[in-house]
Amino acid sequence: MPPKTKSKKVVKGKSSAVVDGLSTDEMSKDQLEEHIIRLREELDREREERSYFQLERDKIQAFWEISKRSLEETKAELRNRQREREEAVERHRVEITVYKQKLKHVLSEQHNTVSGLKIDGVASTGLIQQQQTEAELGLRRGVHSLQADFREKKLHNGNCIKELKLKHQVELMELTNTYDKRFRAIEVKYHKKMEAMIEAEGKKRRAEVLEVEDRMSSRVVALMQDHERAIRGAEEYYSSIQSKMLADQKLLKEELAEVTKLQVRIDKDLSAAQQENRRLSEALQEAQQTLPALHRRLQEDNQAKAKMAASKARMKLMDQELRDLTVKHELLLQAFEKVQQERDDLLRRQTQAILDVQQRSGLKQLLLERKLAALTETVEKKEAQLCAALSTSKVAQSAGGSAANKVEDILESKQVTINDLQGGLARDCKEYDELLRSCQEKLQALGVPLYDFPFRPSQQILGRQDSPGPDPKH
Repeated sequence: MPPKTKSKKVVKGKSSAVVDGLSTDEMSKDQLEEHIIRLREELDREREERSYFQLERDKIQAFWEISKRSLEETKAELRNRQREREEAVERHRVEITVYKQKLKHVLSEQHNTVSGLKIDGVASTGLIQQQQTEAELGLRRGVHSLQADFREKKLHNGNCIKELKLKHQVELMELTNTYDKRFRAIEVKYHKKMEAMIEAEGKKRRAEVLEVEDRMSSRVVALMQDHERAIRGAEEYYSSIQSKMLADQKLLKEELAEVTKLQVRIDKDLSAAQQENRRLSEALQEAQQTLPALHRRLQEDNQAKAKMAASKARMKLMDQELRDLTVKHELLLQAFEKVQQERDDLLRRQTQAILDVQQRSGLKQLLLERKLAALTETVEKKEAQLCAALSTSKVAQSAGGSAANKVEDILESKQVTINDLQGGLARDCKEYDELLRSCQEKLQALGVPLYDFPFRPSQQILGRQDSPGPDPKH
């Protein structure tokens, strides 16, 4: 850093200097000496600053020259790098051209490999479809055999059901006969029991009535005889046994009371016998009332027998109708199997024909694709050769124009060939689609479902719409 300067100012006049408010003329010697010393110090300081600034200027000049030389060196290096970059770009362009040629060769080889794989795939697809068709036919035969087994089992089950029905009818008839026999036996037994009960009750009632009447008549006769004997004894002994009259009279009164009591008891027995007679009469009336109900049950059983006979006759008619319907069903099943076999044969023939057409169209398509790829590769090679010839040679403009015209003629001829091949492919696809459509219409007319139809239209097989060939390159 430069040395610091003092802040004092020196004011100089025209004739004499003025320092601190005094001129040099007015200063003393000491003041002048101090003033001189101060001026010398300022002079030294100015010299130091001047030398310092000169040194700084030299440093800046040297730094500027060094920077200028480094800038020139950097510019030279930049020019060298630019030239190297241009050379590297040129080499890279040449390498890209070489790699493009190699890539074209690799793509052509890949296209050939893919074409071969497509041919193998079409062949394997045809074999797989044929195997699937054979497997489907085998499964259909298995289904037919299972249906035949099912029909046999159904017939066997029907026969078993018929046998069970017959057995059930026999058992039902046996149970009906057993029930009729038991009913008749119970009816006869009950009728006999009722008659025996009526007869026994009648006999018992008559015997009791006769017994009561006999007992009453005998008692009355005995009482009358006793009374007559007593009266006769009284008349005979009235005169002799006057004294005993009162005693006899008392005795007679007692006997009369006993007779009265006996009469009352006889009346009670008679009323009890009458009540028993009424009870037996009521039982007889109840039996007579239940007799119509039994007759009604008998009539209902007879009606049930008649209905059972009618149902048996109707069952026989239904069995006959069932046998007729079974025969018709068997005939219809045989006709259905025959029609189904014819349909399977027709479907197999159509499937085989469509497979053949599809294989032929696939092979034609692969051949056309190979030809198209070969022609495209040839055109690309010709274009590459033409570009290389035009870029490397110094031929005249007229020669270049004639070569370009020749290349255009070649391209036009190749384009015509490509268009012809594509037209042939379109015609084959159209024929294939028409054949496929006619097969589908026939199958729909025959009632065959199309959900598992193994063939597809040509657009789905090719994976793209038919489009015109590429435009010729000029």
